[in-house]
Amino acid sequence: MTTTILDKLIARAETGLSEGAICSDDLKQPTWSLDAEDGQKALPAYGAGASQWDKAPAATPLQRQIPARYRQMERTELDRRIRSAKEALGERLVILGHHYQRDEIIQYADLRGDSFKLSQQAASRPNAEYIVFCGVHFMAESADILSGSTQQVILPNLAAGCSMADMANLDDVLDCWDTLGRIFGTNSADAGKQPVLPVTYMNSAANLKAFCGEQNGIVCTSSNAEAVLKWAFERGERVLFFPDQHLGRNTGVKLGISEAEMVIWDPTKPLGGNTLAQLQRAKIILWRGWCSVHQRFNVAQIEKARKDYPGVRVVVHPECPLEVVQAADEAGSTEYIIQAVEAAPAGTILAIGTEVNLVRRLQAEHPDKKIFCLDPVICPCSTMYRIHPAYLAWVLEGLLEGQVLNQVKVDPKVSHFARIALSRMLAIK
Repeated sequence: MTTTILDKLIARAETGLSEGAICSDDLKQPTWSLDAEDGQKALPAYGAGASQWDKAPAATPLQRQIPARYRQMERTELDRRIRSAKEALGERLVILGHHYQRDEIIQYADLRGDSFKLSQQAASRPNAEYIVFCGVHFMAESADILSGSTQQVILPNLAAGCSMADMANLDDVLDCWDTLGRIFGTNSADAGKQPVLPVTYMNSAANLKAFCGEQNGIVCTSSNAEAVLKWAFERGERVLFFPDQHLGRNTGVKLGISEAEMVIWDPTKPLGGNTLAQLQRAKIILWRGWCSVHQRFNVAQIEKARKDYPGVRVVVHPECPLEVVQAADEAGSTEYIIQAVEAAPAGTILAIGTEVNLVRRLQAEHPDKKIFCLDPVICPCSTMYRIHPAYLAWVLEGLLEGQVLNQVKVDPKVSHFARIALSRMLAIK
């Protein structure tokens, strides 16, 4: 049985050989312990890891139990079957691996990257009939939107969702939009500008991207959020930004917008929990959403890193809270963090504020540098963790038998308008 970096970390934490602890003993349980058995209705849950305290909505996709033979296979046998299926499928298959995936999945990826980069790369493989996205649900949706009409996108575990994406659903956003429409109307005081313009983060459902496409809005990534917000303010008096409040706030501050000009919209409260005056003063209306991985990082962790390692370079993701981003030396997307590590000279000490699987992989790939995760507790992305080699073997062998299992297919109308919002983003230089 292959032992992964995360396995080793968990074992070290349990025996007291590591400074860290694990955030949940359920990380030691089989991934399929939450899957729905035939004839039984399982409750939606994200599983062990950073999102375990978030409530999964009732509409969260469930994964049915895969055949027992896959659940019982040794990793060496799973490895043999996955590699055999890959070879047999050849160019008809491309496997995408998100940076936050566990190592025993990343090893099979033909392409590795963040969600948008992978979706674009998949679209550049027209010979691939099957796109197996080892990531989460919104990523598979994006791949389906951007890929060709003859390509089929597969998510090995349908329960691999995203708690942040789930924090904004279409019904709540439409209610918010209607309320803002009654407050601000449809005609702007500034000629040619829309009173409110919607911007959705890439980490959102396809129907929210489509909503932005229909309402003259746009999509952003953590790499281009600043450029996208500039684009939005050229066309709108104010921005409704969802689902991640932290990326929206951090980007707003970079653009010189004060915190007093940004408000949180809580969909469970009238006017989102704001007064009319607060909304009228706001330049950015931030949805009450967050990434549970990046919300774990705090200023105290940065202070400890600086005390323990004088001269440490602290690099965090912009999904972290504002005070963490301001206390760090740099903030940037997943790709930015990887490039920062790669470009750092030998001997550099780096404290990284992002998902632990990526940080541990960077440690292994750059032994000439001291690299560590700001969070001493081992707490991976819960939903990425739902992808296990057993599911990958199951879907690949299904393809060999002529079965497309766990296909993610976006409604054509939704796909059309989502592509419009994505195209607006791609047009920004």
